[in-house]
Amino acid sequence: MPRSLQRLIFATALFIISMSLGAVGYIIIEGFAPLDAIYMAVITFATVGYNEVNTLSSDGKIFTIIFIMVNLGIFAYTVSVLSSFFFEGELRRVFKNIITSRDVKKLKNHVIVCGFGRNGIKVCEELRNDNIEFIVIESNSEIISSFPEDKNYFFINGNATLDEVLMEAGIKEASTIICSLPLDADNVFITLTARELNKKMKIISKANEPTSEKKLYRAGANYVVMPDRLGGIHMANLITKPYVIEFLELLNGVGDSKLVLEEVSHDKLKLEYQNKSLRELDVRNKTGATIIAFKDEVEGFIFNPHSEKAVQKGDVLIVLGNTKNIVQFKQVFVV
Repeated sequence: MPRSLQRLIFATALFIISMSLGAVGYIIIEGFAPLDAIYMAVITFATVGYNEVNTLSSDGKIFTIIFIMVNLGIFAYTVSVLSSFFFEGELRRVFKNIITSRDVKKLKNHVIVCGFGRNGIKVCEELRNDNIEFIVIESNSEIISSFPEDKNYFFINGNATLDEVLMEAGIKEASTIICSLPLDADNVFITLTARELNKKMKIISKANEPTSEKKLYRAGANYVVMPDRLGGIHMANLITKPYVIEFLELLNGVGDSKLVLEEVSHDKLKLEYQNKSLRELDVRNKTGATIIAFKDEVEGFIFNPHSEKAVQKGDVLIVLGNTKNIVQFKQVFVV
């Protein structure tokens, strides 16, 4: 439950308890009727200064003094909570969190992104571009509140190392979890927990230190990415292989003419194209795209596959082309 909603429930409970005790006190001490007792409790709590129902006895006055002193703090706390809800947009955020929780329960085979830092933001952008459903777990509420609402990201404000937070994110129904927290120890802990909660899911984790890489694999990660190492290799290759890097940047969407790599499994091909050879598919002439690699369960990856190679069950095609080529490919060949 969101902390803001807990505060509202707590403030409401304090108010009800205070009113109940005040009304009971006036009934016992002054013999007021229930409605008069509730009225006295409310105007005393709110310190509005209305006239008393009846003249109070000495015991009634002492009770009223104590009641006012005790309720000054409760009144201030209640007003602050209500103000945050109605004037600071807290109520809208609570309803949004409730709607998000409801929508998260409907997600299947989604991606969980732990951490919304530099790496996490980039991951989410790429997932959104490919229309892949995802949910973000971020412990810093300020980062979440400052993010533009029109992008409609699913956020959970919580600690991703906790089992209950991962369960709230639907980890048992998720296909992949990406651990991109700043500390390697947290990523190792999330990996261990995620692997225990979902044996079949794919786990991708970031690592800053070389010693953390083996620990993450032992913890159950399928892939470990080290941004600093990749960055260093990239900078060195800009000197030794500048045109290779320029080509790879085109694949990553950097540059004027963006190239796209797409993977298509045998099962996603239309029925009439399954179990056909690459020559029979004639992908290049039909779509302008090119099959640059082929993966089967026996030989693994085959680069520049022979035209007589048949696409059979379990095989995956790696297709290269610009955006228009890939769209045409999907229209022609993919279910």
